[in-house]
Amino acid sequence: MLLGVHLANLTYDNGPAALPGDLAAIAEAVESAGFAKLSVMDHVWQIGPVGPVDTDMLEAYTTLGFLAAHTERVELLSWVTAVVYRDPGLLAKIVTTLDVLSRGRAWLGIGAAWNEEESRGLGLFFPGTAERFERLEEALQICLQMWGDSQDAYEGKHYRLERTLNVPQAIRRPHPPILIGGGGEKKTLRLVAQYAQACNLFDGPELSHKLDVLKGHCDAVGRDYDELEITVMSRLEPGENGEHVDDVLDHLRELAALGVHHVHTGVPAAADLKRIKIYGERIVPAAAEF
Repeated sequence: MLLGVHLANLTYDNGPAALPGDLAAIAEAVESAGFAKLSVMDHVWQIGPVGPVDTDMLEAYTTLGFLAAHTERVELLSWVTAVVYRDPGLLAKIVTTLDVLSRGRAWLGIGAAWNEEESRGLGLFFPGTAERFERLEEALQICLQMWGDSQDAYEGKHYRLERTLNVPQAIRRPHPPILIGGGGEKKTLRLVAQYAQACNLFDGPELSHKLDVLKGHCDAVGRDYDELEITVMSRLEPGENGEHVDDVLDHLRELAALGVHHVHTGVPAAADLKRIKIYGERIVPAAAEF
């Protein structure tokens, strides 16, 4: 089992002026600890489950470019990109750029978007749910076409591209892996089966059922379920001094028994680096054996 770190809370004791140093130190510590992935949110305002709306938030792909410059091995992604915040041709170019400049470490994490408040607040495009899912599928098709050999036009219901030229191409071949976020059983998990290399489901009592639904979609589209990386977002807390490490490991064993390959988690008080070091010393090596 692999582990990853999600940077959702960017409000640290030293304030915004110190964010470059804090983020660089976190990224270097995450990589040293052996985490497989490092992600940020694609939000322009902070979200309620993490903190007040007016606390610190950075644009995702600018931040990922910064993190790429301070790491060498850890894989990088937005967890997850809001499909309607950027037109798909530009999004494919952005992820390609991140992949080239990180020497092949970019993923495309993407979803149908949900935060209408921030979208309306900053004037971002935010159509209804059905249209967002239609646009999500077209965006996946466009990205895959741009990462392939074709430069043909793309004609969809919502997007029209006259020439899908993408130079330089991504370093990762055949393309940067795609993770689709969400557990919607009719649409999202069908898109995972058809287009993605990884799902992202939330840790909880419905997880086993969601995996069964995903298996059913894989069967329906002729996809080998075992090709997918089963990824779960979870809240793990080893404790400031590692007092809950055994509880974390017990839970990771339970997830591994369900077939989960990667567990992604936030790290409380990430900027003080203590918990990241505890992960590196006591949790990441143990989880690798599950």
